[in-house]
Amino acid sequence: MKSIIKDVRAKLYTWKGPIQKIHDNFCTSAADLLNKENINADGMSTFKFLSWLVVEVETNDGHIGLGNAALSPKPCKSVVDNYLKPAIIGEDIWDYEHIWQKMYRQTLAWGRKGVGMTAISAVDIAIWDALGKVAGQPVFKLLGGKTKSKLPCYASKLYSQPLDTLAIEAKEYLDQGFKAMKLRFGWGPKDGAEGMRKNIELIRTVRSVVGDDVDLMADVYMGWTFEYAKRMMRLIDNENLRWLEEPVIADDIDGYADLKASCRTPISGGEHEYTLFGFRQLLEKKAVDVVQFDTNRVGGITQAHKICALAEAFQIPVIPHAGQVHNFHISMSSINAPIVEYFPFWPVEIGNELFWYIFDGEPQAKDGHIELDETKPGLGIELSDKYLKDFDIEI
Repeated sequence: MKSIIKDVRAKLYTWKGPIQKIHDNFCTSAADLLNKENINADGMSTFKFLSWLVVEVETNDGHIGLGNAALSPKPCKSVVDNYLKPAIIGEDIWDYEHIWQKMYRQTLAWGRKGVGMTAISAVDIAIWDALGKVAGQPVFKLLGGKTKSKLPCYASKLYSQPLDTLAIEAKEYLDQGFKAMKLRFGWGPKDGAEGMRKNIELIRTVRSVVGDDVDLMADVYMGWTFEYAKRMMRLIDNENLRWLEEPVIADDIDGYADLKASCRTPISGGEHEYTLFGFRQLLEKKAVDVVQFDTNRVGGITQAHKICALAEAFQIPVIPHAGQVHNFHISMSSINAPIVEYFPFWPVEIGNELFWYIFDGEPQAKDGHIELDETKPGLGIELSDKYLKDFDIEI
């Protein structure tokens, strides 16, 4: 019997509960170079994820798949409601490649990157969740099965803050069994040489706590210019980082390639890149040492699975951005995905932790590893009602 798409529902979850104040110099971002007199004084304001898009794909045989996206959720909802839903109602969900191409090609004039592709990603993830439920299998089984018994993961927090509290947080992750963790830089080009010194102090503070047997990574979140990145790399190359993440804006692919070729520290990127075509360019230009797409941006599971295969041919590992279960299923099914990112449960701060408040069933790390339940069909998550009072929900 066919499983026909009966309905597609896009819901906008907006957090109205308490928000934890962030530190000064919390994290670099591409907006740091702007004139602060003419923009919000909160440098992270345009990068906060205080709303979330949830997509439900319902089939005629009673299965409901869940997908989601955090980037620009309000316009993404409009794309789903006005373009994607009408295009795929009546399709057999097992024709997922045809469905993806239909969504992609009918929105190609304006949707190939950014908002359009993020909306497609949310729908595609929901389709795969529904496929798993129809088949009675977890998604990773549909993608090829387990390539490892459990997923090593790294604690991804350690935002820039006073060095004493940074050390305390790093010690907490060490005590929880993590063998890898990632910090964020707080200073960029506008801060000059003094900011460069402070960035290095962040690395050395964490390293002094965790020792040399723990992998340490650092994230710039596109907050440096190419010139500043070159200056910083002379210092960073002595700090034994596993990788430096997004040192320049995502469009500067030649800048990534130059940094990768001239520095000893591996360069990672791809969090803000889209589709198989975008990653072909990154890989052919030898721009990154680590591929970091996010499944709910890059085009969903249908595209992420293809990009994993492409990256494997280049022997460039895939370590998806963000600690959500759709990324875990992709990583479990790929021999080329050695470790996954893990966002610890945390009071709402910039919003990238909101998935903990929206869904039940997100895997929790234990001794630095994630295990996926083979008895749960689909992605293994459901909508939670625990924090509903803290959300406005637009249907």
